[in-house]
Amino acid sequence: MSGMAIGLWIFAGLLFLLALRIHVGVGMLIGGAAGFLAMNNGDPAALLFTMNHLAYARLSNYDLAVIPLFMLMGQFATHGGLSKSLFRCAAAFLGHWRGGLAMAATGACAGFGAICGSSLATAATMAQVALPELKAHGYSGRLSTGTLAAAGTLGIMIPPSVPLVIYAVLTQESIGKLFMAAVIPGLIAMMGYMGVIRLLVTLNPAAGPAGPKVNWSGRLAALIGVTPVLLVFAVVIVGIYGGWANPTEAASIGAAACGLLAVVKGGMRWEGIKMSLIGTAHATAMIFLVLLGADLLNSGLAITQLPTELAEWVKNSGLPPLLVLVAILLCYVLLGCVMDSLAMILLTIPIFYPMVMGLDFWGMSVPDKSVWFGILALMVVEIGLVHPPVGMNLFIIQKLAKDVPYLETAKGVMPFLASDFLRIALLVAFPALSLWLVKMA
Repeated sequence: MSGMAIGLWIFAGLLFLLALRIHVGVGMLIGGAAGFLAMNNGDPAALLFTMNHLAYARLSNYDLAVIPLFMLMGQFATHGGLSKSLFRCAAAFLGHWRGGLAMAATGACAGFGAICGSSLATAATMAQVALPELKAHGYSGRLSTGTLAAAGTLGIMIPPSVPLVIYAVLTQESIGKLFMAAVIPGLIAMMGYMGVIRLLVTLNPAAGPAGPKVNWSGRLAALIGVTPVLLVFAVVIVGIYGGWANPTEAASIGAAACGLLAVVKGGMRWEGIKMSLIGTAHATAMIFLVLLGADLLNSGLAITQLPTELAEWVKNSGLPPLLVLVAILLCYVLLGCVMDSLAMILLTIPIFYPMVMGLDFWGMSVPDKSVWFGILALMVVEIGLVHPPVGMNLFIIQKLAKDVPYLETAKGVMPFLASDFLRIALLVAFPALSLWLVKMA
């Protein structure tokens, strides 16, 4: 059997394991091990040698220390009540509009994403804050849950973003450049979601009634309340791209600042600190298990020569570069039905990245293509978090909004998915939306 055929069988086997609800990290480990054994006639020597060195090589990577630090920053923000001040501030400015509280929840998700880096944490935390308010003000269940499920994805679109860190490690790209490149697309996503809410409440005014108007003194007080959070975001992002702190150092400062804010402003005590540390440990362990599984799987695929042969085939096929890119993006949408975002990045980037780098898009340089494709991949991956039937954000919101049927939540998120696809089309057609801030710095 050829290496290409073995590589394709590995993919088919992995999808079968995922269908059986095997953890994606374990499934990748099994697939990678099977690839090594198949390419070496069942001799385990190469597999054992690789496994002997793989864990140390991956876990000793200094760049990956940024992941638990960003996770800890998000945990402190969650348990320290910083999400409430973000929602109150956004509601003070937008709550008196029709649909304004749903827009405020979207803006608060963007703000929380700026200090969290996790979509699931953003959706879960903001839903606990916003759902009771939306229900109390008479918002429809479909609009409430659909908004929070979609806006939760801003947790990974607004930097810092854990998937972008993983992409940077896999492609040897600058974390700072990727974070800067994600800012404008993230803001476009937020504005797009707010536009969808405005359109929905215009078509059905009863879905999102207007709330009371807050005077300017109340707005100023709410704005002052979130100033420390904005400063933390500025320190992390500007510190990384300004060059006075590497990503790990900036994340350390951000985690310490969020912890201090959570204690002083949010009243977090020892129980909250303990829960933050345990939550960080659980999330980090899960991420690193998936990383190890992906490393073994990608090593197994590498010896089958599947990524190289696919890249060469695409390069020599004569297909238009945009058609290839659209096919790749559609693959991400389909994979999002069965796989989480982190696993998709780890599994596909070693295969898709060489393909994209070998194609010409409007004469862009390789460094520009690398950053642009990273943002595109992130934008498409987040669709999987809200794409029925298995979008993780949908299930998280469903657990918190037990009175809203799952079908209503799935219907509620559909207009936001239309906004996602429109935004991706804009980013494909106008790479400058991703690269402008990078070029300006």
